[in-house]
Amino acid sequence: MDNRKVETFVVPIGPQHPALKEPGHFEFTVDGEIVIDATARLGFVHRGMEKGVEDRTWVQGLYLMERVCGICSHVHAMAFALGAEKLANVQAPPRAQAIRELVAELERIHSHMLWLGVAAPEGGFDTLFMLSWRDRETVMDLLELVSGNRVNYSANVLGGVKIDISETQKDEILKGMDFLKVVTEDETFLGRTRNIGVMSREEARVLGAIGPTARASGVPRDVRVESPYAGYPDFPVQIQLSDAGDLEARFVVRINELFESFRVIREILNKLPPGDLTTRMPRRVPEGETICRVEAPRGELLYFMKSNGSDKPERIKVRTPSPCNWASVLRT
Repeated sequence: MDNRKVETFVVPIGPQHPALKEPGHFEFTVDGEIVIDATARLGFVHRGMEKGVEDRTWVQGLYLMERVCGICSHVHAMAFALGAEKLANVQAPPRAQAIRELVAELERIHSHMLWLGVAAPEGGFDTLFMLSWRDRETVMDLLELVSGNRVNYSANVLGGVKIDISETQKDEILKGMDFLKVVTEDETFLGRTRNIGVMSREEARVLGAIGPTARASGVPRDVRVESPYAGYPDFPVQIQLSDAGDLEARFVVRINELFESFRVIREILNKLPPGDLTTRMPRRVPEGETICRVEAPRGELLYFMKSNGSDKPERIKVRTPSPCNWASVLRT
């Protein structure tokens, strides 16, 4: 009989801590090196972007909301543009919608490679961090080639996009996809994540998990598939699922999504519709309210948008993917 006395300690982190990107307070209850409980208190900071957009025109608001997230700035701008266009009963041209999807998938590759690099050292695999972030530079160079920027690409405008894809850019992007394909296969990290942090399909549903976190537990939640937008009706993606529900599965789902992004990017480039990049958009958006949903790299991004008929939004509410997955991270 094991009469060892269990001693637990509560390790507080935050709200100000070098490891935190933003203020937040976490308490981890540990038994030795095993985390047996965790709590989180968020909301220590409010950027004021939702309030700030009310004092800006619709055009100015587009560039403000793009800065909610540096890693997934394009999907924020796309959600804002799609919502405003819906209120104004405006449809961007097919070529613009396809380019929106193209940049979104490039951004997904960027985000997943960044996640892989950050996750690797947590499993004691620093080499994978170096390799994944080395290859992340490839997609960032492609985004810079297309938009002129490595962060906050400003590809969207209300009514379409401001960037086009030339034959030279097309060739460079295709070369980049071929390079990335051969450097995203490594099994060492998989062996260090198997059967860790297991979340069943039912738990994922009850806890409201979204994005790759949900899909790794077999929950088929992907806005690109459930409710296609932009160019996704013409260039659909195949949802990537796993039933294992552990850290390995979350890793595998993201890797499979990288391959799927490579495939759909090639398809878009080879079948890019001809035509205009923009259509006429009214300066004053008609009165009304709507919800716009898009699939960010980490899951569903939701925008509630309300217009009073002026040239400024009356209310913009943003729900990013991360808060939806906190319950799954903190569950015991």
